[in-house]
Amino acid sequence: MKRSLIVKGNFIFTKDSEKFEIFKDSYLVVKDGRVDGIHPQIPGEYNGCEVLDYGDRIVIPGFVDLHLHAAQYLQCGIGMTKTLLDWLNDYTFDLERQFQDREFAKAVYSEFAAKLAAHGTLRASVFASSSTEGTEELFDALKAQGVGAYVGKVNMDRNAPDFILEDTAASIDGTRYLIEKYGDDPLVKPIITPRFAPTSTDDLLKSLGDLAVSKDLPVQSHLNENRDEIKWVQSLFPKSRHYSDVYDQHNLFGQTPTIMAHAIYSSEEEVALAQKNKVFLCHCPDSNINVRSGIMPVRRYLEMGMNLGLGSDIAGGHRIGMNDAIVRAIQLSKLRSMEFEGEKPLTVSEAFYLGTKGGGRFFGKTGSFEPGYWFDALVIEESPFVRERYSLEDRLEKFLYTGDDRHISARFVQGNKL
Repeated sequence: MKRSLIVKGNFIFTKDSEKFEIFKDSYLVVKDGRVDGIHPQIPGEYNGCEVLDYGDRIVIPGFVDLHLHAAQYLQCGIGMTKTLLDWLNDYTFDLERQFQDREFAKAVYSEFAAKLAAHGTLRASVFASSSTEGTEELFDALKAQGVGAYVGKVNMDRNAPDFILEDTAASIDGTRYLIEKYGDDPLVKPIITPRFAPTSTDDLLKSLGDLAVSKDLPVQSHLNENRDEIKWVQSLFPKSRHYSDVYDQHNLFGQTPTIMAHAIYSSEEEVALAQKNKVFLCHCPDSNINVRSGIMPVRRYLEMGMNLGLGSDIAGGHRIGMNDAIVRAIQLSKLRSMEFEGEKPLTVSEAFYLGTKGGGRFFGKTGSFEPGYWFDALVIEESPFVRERYSLEDRLEKFLYTGDDRHISARFVQGNKL
């Protein structure tokens, strides 16, 4: 027997990036966790079904974070005056070492998972640390929280402190173990995660690519974030045409579904390859400001029809809420529009799309309220003075710019209320 639920409220979402779809004072029917339709009245066949009445509140799709580091959660807001490589060496690697302690990992990851859900991120693609045992705790914390995620044990076998490096075989063995343990989980699943090309030998990259293809697993990593990083990659992989080619040669660039974070300085050839291979590029605006990396040309990628999403990239980014990433993406696009004549800033609907359906496409049908999509949703709580005075679009914009976890009164993942 199919499980049905009816939710009443004001529904706002994006089918595409150009505009909002708005259903005022309507009834959304959820069947077996998926949206069946939105109606002005309850359809007759659903009379008697449970109704959750949220009155005049706004209901939006849950946020999707395509790139963040759970093992850096405690570091948010620390070391923000440093550039990327110094920041990693001075702060990040030492913190990630502590996740070899299983009790420490359990405590921190439990808080991380709770904060993620509290701020409305209901789907996320997450880096853990290089510790297999610590990564198990992240899987379990996210499962207990009830959010959907891809989780990657970080693979690295060179160019980092010895205390977080593994040899190639141990790195692969730990990854295989996690795949076998969590590969069939319906919500929290493994993803192949080379930290970034400089911390991986050719042997490790090849083994990871072979594993991704043989097990049909997705991939996540970093790409063209920082100019010094790009020069480093060129020196380490002299036979590769460019940074993207390093991954592509090892079956880690779209041979299976792939997320590459940043892509700020991608060449024309790299952009064409990413588009051809249907790679998801993830814009991480806060992080790119904080560690002085640059600004992704989001407008160009959007108009090309690239697969695009947003990431908080904590702890390079200092805020876990994806509404902050949406706002910062708009703000950075305004800065680019002043430098590059004719490049329009992102609209609210475009940035919202990137933080919901755009990134959600990596997870399948989530991030929208179109029929057949999972009902991953947030109910927004506002002052009655705001509700009385402003349009639904204005109210949503206000929440994006000024809201936080206190303004989310309910959260649903696949039709289940968290």
